[in-house]
Amino acid sequence: MKLVFAGTPEVAVPALDALIASDKHEVVAVVTRPDAPAGRGRRLVASPVAERAEEAGIEVLKPAKPRDEEFLARLREIGPDCCPVVAYGALLPKTALDVPARGWVNLHFSLLPAWRGAAPVQHSVMAGDEITGASTFLIEEGLDSGPVYGTVTEAVRPTDTSGDLLTRLAFAGAGLLVATMDGIADGSLQAVPQPADGVSLAPKITVEDARIDWNAPALRVDRVVRGCTPAPGAWTEFRGERLKVRTAVLAPDRTDLAPGELSVGKKNLYVGTGSHAVELLWVQAQGKKPMAAADWARGVRIGAGERLG
Repeated sequence: MKLVFAGTPEVAVPALDALIASDKHEVVAVVTRPDAPAGRGRRLVASPVAERAEEAGIEVLKPAKPRDEEFLARLREIGPDCCPVVAYGALLPKTALDVPARGWVNLHFSLLPAWRGAAPVQHSVMAGDEITGASTFLIEEGLDSGPVYGTVTEAVRPTDTSGDLLTRLAFAGAGLLVATMDGIADGSLQAVPQPADGVSLAPKITVEDARIDWNAPALRVDRVVRGCTPAPGAWTEFRGERLKVRTAVLAPDRTDLAPGELSVGKKNLYVGTGSHAVELLWVQAQGKKPMAAADWARGVRIGAGERLG
């Protein structure tokens, strides 16, 4: 099939690479978000998908909005058979959905109908799921509600951050997306409506969602830290300033600390929760670089009775 691929961040690049490498399809253009300011200089930078497409000599379309008439006219002119999508980052209007004969097919990083929305992997880790995966589905005007072509499953490991899990799903999902394109092209694959039961929503994680509640059980604290890593980053407060918790592990042997209470050793920093303690491994003070938690604790000279949160 003749394909127009839509995607923006780094997580979409493995799928684009897999489609480019396929000998059954041709990626004739890429749709991505406009260049965005990045870094200290805030200079405009192309998206990872745009950079990869340009390296491969593929036309790149960067509409401010996918309903822009200039973009729609170019899409109609290209006349794609199908438009595979991975983390594009904008809602597609019906005028765009109607262009490709075989529709727009999204690779979504959950086992639909679970975790419909912008942050499925983060919510999966924070909810304590043991199994998650990726799904390909035909995009409709509803939120991730279209019929499903296929799925792959992936175990959530006890130490997975959302970044770890998303990286694995990006590569597993790339293979699923190519197989879905193959099945659509040869007619062997039919989309199946999603069940009405088991729907859960995964809206974007806010900064407030990433705030650690030390009164919660240690298992919940651990899931928030892992689910919010690398973004937006789990955080707490110390002396009125924000402190990010980059890495932490459960410390079930320490049950002597009250929620938020700190215990500093030569090589360890423990903090109490609503159950047992957690050990902080890496933290990042406001305006500083990440550092070992025990080194941070020695540097700030934690006083008796000082707490996090």
